[in-house]
Amino acid sequence: MTPTILVVDDEPDLEILIKQRFKKQIRDDELRFEFAQNGVQALNVLDQHKEISLILSDINMPEMDGLTLLQKISQKNNPAMKSVIISAYGDMENIRTAMNRGAFDFLTKPIDFHDLEVTVEKTIQHLDVIQRALKSRDDLLAVQRDLSTATRIQQSLLPKTFPPFPDRPEVDLFAAMITAKEVGGDFYDFYFIDESRLAFAVGDVSGKGIPAAIYMAVSRTLLKAIAHQVGHPGEVLRRLNTLLIPESEEATFVTVCFGVINIHTGEVQYSNGAHPPPYHVRSTGEVGQLPLTDGSLLGKIPHVDFETKKLQMQKGDTLFIYTDGVIEAMDADMGQYNEERLEAYLKTTNGSGIREIVDGSIADIKKHTREAPQSDDITVLALRYAGKNAGGP
Repeated sequence: MTPTILVVDDEPDLEILIKQRFKKQIRDDELRFEFAQNGVQALNVLDQHKEISLILSDINMPEMDGLTLLQKISQKNNPAMKSVIISAYGDMENIRTAMNRGAFDFLTKPIDFHDLEVTVEKTIQHLDVIQRALKSRDDLLAVQRDLSTATRIQQSLLPKTFPPFPDRPEVDLFAAMITAKEVGGDFYDFYFIDESRLAFAVGDVSGKGIPAAIYMAVSRTLLKAIAHQVGHPGEVLRRLNTLLIPESEEATFVTVCFGVINIHTGEVQYSNGAHPPPYHVRSTGEVGQLPLTDGSLLGKIPHVDFETKKLQMQKGDTLFIYTDGVIEAMDADMGQYNEERLEAYLKTTNGSGIREIVDGSIADIKKHTREAPQSDDITVLALRYAGKNAGGP
């Protein structure tokens, strides 16, 4: 954009001299000039020409002098507009006042046009730096707005109504996700695939930010679609892996724990794709990890089979499923929360409600990390089996 300069001076010859001195720059559209004879006219010109970025102004003018004009300009609060004051050398008191009111530089009369060219060039270079900084700020604000939108979209994808199935007293469930950035790569989900079988999943996409969030949304959507077609968890993950490979970037993959519970019998079938093993918290207070299943992370290695294992839950038993952001949460000394701390916490939860267990786990993690920044997304899902006749007569 061609710099536009407003010259404010009541000397009629100055406009002619300026146009003559800068005729090459004007001809080549390297500089543009507007002119005013006093501060009042200058304000009118500024209102008409929003592109003006540099003002060359005399101090002593009729109707409105340069110092008053400076005061008016400062009220516009435009960092991309600079003023250079022109006055007689003996008028240093006014020049000092002008500098205190925000003038960028000053020139003395009679004007040395070489000095004027140098001052104009220096000021325009300074303005260019400011304008690039303002553009960077605007770009950053636009990114932040996009991130806020992405956060809302991501949160809208995840179930947020708890308890989720008030008409199914056999099972209760609660989940929470805390992203390390505005948007993250973790996800959780749960849904009935028929009248008796409830599917549940927790996943963790490599990386953070918008790319991970997009891959998360794709993984979650595909997983749900496949689960409604195939009831066998290992086969669900095998098909998901096959579909994700073409969508995967070089460093992108996802780990998933996927299971299905029969709410009438309490039998759980599950498959674990390189995800941290869930905990089985028995109604008696005993805590143990579920055995791992054969498989791998998803989205990288083709033709992988995923094993399905079974667990028989009893009335009051709870499954606690989480992402590695839980056990790898670090304090300021890089000490991890780790599985031992998590298991110790779970042993204190006997008799607690599932929401209390989830909220308490996050509070325990924060107690460990204190003021250290969160390094990874943290996602937790707790599912409790209440028994076939729960809520009945």
